[in-house]
Amino acid sequence: MSINDKLRPVVVAVDGSDSAVRAARWAAAEARRRGRVLRVVHADEWPLPTYGPVFVKPKLLQAAVQTAAATVLRDAAAAVGEAEPQVRCETQALSGPAVAVLREVSRHAALLVLGSRGLGGFTGLLVGSVAVALAAHGYCPVVVVRGAEPAADGPVVVGVDGSPTSEAALALAFDEAAARGVDLVAVHAWSDLVYPLYAGAYLPDIDWRPIEEQATELLAERLAGWSEKYPQVRVRRLVERDRPANALLTAAQPAQLLVVGSRGRGGFAGLTLGSVSQAMIHHAPCPVLVARPDAS
Repeated sequence: MSINDKLRPVVVAVDGSDSAVRAARWAAAEARRRGRVLRVVHADEWPLPTYGPVFVKPKLLQAAVQTAAATVLRDAAAAVGEAEPQVRCETQALSGPAVAVLREVSRHAALLVLGSRGLGGFTGLLVGSVAVALAAHGYCPVVVVRGAEPAADGPVVVGVDGSPTSEAALALAFDEAAARGVDLVAVHAWSDLVYPLYAGAYLPDIDWRPIEEQATELLAERLAGWSEKYPQVRVRRLVERDRPANALLTAAQPAQLLVVGSRGRGGFAGLTLGSVSQAMIHHAPCPVLVARPDAS
């Protein structure tokens, strides 16, 4: 890791919502663990796409937008200071469309953290397209903070499928498990069939054992090098005859963090976020860390 890499901050996008404040607290804890600066950013698009009532002067409207942005940043910084007083916190007001602004910010970040739903400057962070776009095209790993407050001893869960982004996810997952002092649960699910519709009704005589054995060997091979590098991390392996999204959602129930790659096997790598990653961003019971092969 170069000196420049060590100086990259953890960045959290805030918009005044409760979800964003929670994301800021989560990001502050992560900045403390990583020994990095926390940068809290807020953006509003200006000029506005629609100008509002004709009787509102643009200068007055712009001043109101700037005042609101300052309030959002101040409140988020206060929440960070209360939660993690030892973390150095910077704030930054930005202007422009959310995806473009945050993608550029991610170019110089160690980690980009988003809330699970947005308000105001980053409207619809999760429910809309912003989180999905950044997880697919950001320059650094992206975390979407979801779920209730996880247990401090909850494991880190990682999805493994043998793809390049799966390897990036493993690197991040081992790092996070080691930093937290918790177990790592590695999940490999090898079937896209919808159970029990197909397995029981249409495929009753298939011997699944050779496929299960091959899947078990694949997971062992992928974990071998990382376990040697992180001997302090206890690894639990789960090989499931299930759809990957289902297996990960089940495994993540007790987790404090779920790590997935931005794309899985096949598809058009780098163009869109994989379906499993999208499902985790929308439905996981805990924060989701999306890895990119060139950002780990």
